[in-house]
Amino acid sequence: MSHSMLHPAGWPRPRGYANGVSARGRLVFVAGQIGWNEHGALAGPDVVSQARQALRNVVAVLREAGARPEHLVRLTWYVTSRGAYLEAAKPLGEAYREVIGAHYPAMSAVEISALMEPGAVVEIEATAVVPDEEPGR
Repeated sequence: MSHSMLHPAGWPRPRGYANGVSARGRLVFVAGQIGWNEHGALAGPDVVSQARQALRNVVAVLREAGARPEHLVRLTWYVTSRGAYLEAAKPLGEAYREVIGAHYPAMSAVEISALMEPGAVVEIEATAVVPDEEPGR
């Protein structure tokens, strides 16, 4: 594996993310993805439905680069409501695992006043590192 999760000694183990990731390989940068489908329609008005679709969009862009969710090393979530994000923690976690799996890169979540697209409540940008030589490829 070309990724190592970084957890400083004595720190509490994070839930749902890594404190840091060390990786070697080809970098893939995914622009902020909102919760709209290929027709430009939002998946729904709420943070969970939009986050699920935004994560699917991240995976679709990764696929274009020959990358997979396990190559993710960083995600940044921009949400328009900290309260809605925190209240939806459990269903957000379920949506995350449904799309990404049990891979938890370094993550940040930031509350912002608005997103550029009307009705968008979450945007997710990503960085992935594809190993130089994938075993079995």
